Amino acid sequence: MRKTELLIPASCLEVLKIAVIFGADAVYIGGEAFGLRAKAKNFTMEEMREGIAFAHARKKKVYVTANILAHNKDLEEVRQYLEELKEIHPDALIISDPGVFEIAREVLPEVDIHISTQANNTNYGTYRFWQRMGAKRVVSARELSLKEIREIRERIPPEMEIESFVHGAMCISYSGRCLLSSFLAGRDANQGACTHPCRWKYSIVEETRPGEYMPVYENERGTYLFNSKDLCMIEHIPELLEAGIDSLKVEGRMKTALYVAVVARTYRKALDDYAHDPALYEANLPWYREEIAKCTYREFTTGFYFGKPNEQAQIYDSNTYSKNYTYLGIVGEKTDWGYRLEQRNKFSVGEEIEVMKPDGRNLSAVVRSILDQDKIAMDSAPHPKQLLYIDVGLPLDPYDILRRRDG
Repeated sequence: MRKTELLIPASCLEVLKIAVIFGADAVYIGGEAFGLRAKAKNFTMEEMREGIAFAHARKKKVYVTANILAHNKDLEEVRQYLEELKEIHPDALIISDPGVFEIAREVLPEVDIHISTQANNTNYGTYRFWQRMGAKRVVSARELSLKEIREIRERIPPEMEIESFVHGAMCISYSGRCLLSSFLAGRDANQGACTHPCRWKYSIVEETRPGEYMPVYENERGTYLFNSKDLCMIEHIPELLEAGIDSLKVEGRMKTALYVAVVARTYRKALDDYAHDPALYEANLPWYREEIAKCTYREFTTGFYFGKPNEQAQIYDSNTYSKNYTYLGIVGEKTDWGYRLEQRNKFSVGEEIEVMKPDGRNLSAVVRSILDQDKIAMDSAPHPKQLLYIDVGLPLDPYDILRRRDG
């Protein structure tokens, strides 16, 4: 059995630290240019430097995305960007464009290159090609079944690594190469500016009756025609490992620290339980299912792993997330006035909340007191990103996450 990495996304430095603390083996991030998540907070060079140092101190890795499909005007700026990355020592670059790949080989020959799913990696010949070019890892197209991934594993050199998405949003377009956003909104998904038109509501219009909108099926609100369920493979860890996948990748470089903590911790425990004893993994399946549903999600699907998805993989009547918990904040250092916290959503004295520990424990607590940054007592904390000092009647640790159950 190959050693399997858990690869978690991070939108900002705070989330990178949470990913590392809550179980990631590696984290992938984007800089302020040349990634496919322009609307994410993304990292400055200094934040990348700090995040990489934080991860390396804990023997974790950081990969940097540079996976746009580049135009002529981009190439010189790509070179300058990669020259800057030389100074901060990422563990790998995630690239899809052959032109960007060649520049990376020239500028950063000592850094591993992983070929993005955007490159449409659907067969073992593609893997062999990229290895000959110098890539260490290829991210499988999301349209591959486990059977096809097993065949790829059998036909590529053992040192060539396979990375596959196991959790998160699914793109309606083949290997994520979407043209809808550019056509409908003038923002190119392949340049990092996707507006997610797959989540919009659609109706049809008959050409002789302009302005008369008809739902695509019997629902007065129209239909979310392209709206896929989210991928979730937490119940299929044995099959993923048996297929020879080296890195299990979670989608979500625009997600909150709470989402990242929940997903990272749940998959970390599932992988560790299975490595310890497959029977323990089977016994804990109900816990994994319960925990993974505590983050925001659209209903779950297994995507293409067990064959081509049918109509059950889409959600036609809504584009909203299910949300069971509210993110309150990340615990900071202990002080004479309580634990320092930067608030994320409103909570009040007397409320019952939950403390998420990286080791898998969820502790119930009641908010006993809240002080503002001037040490003045408050009944509630209504302002986002307010600096607070709190007492919840329990000993806390830095990077514990506070959340509140909704409903």
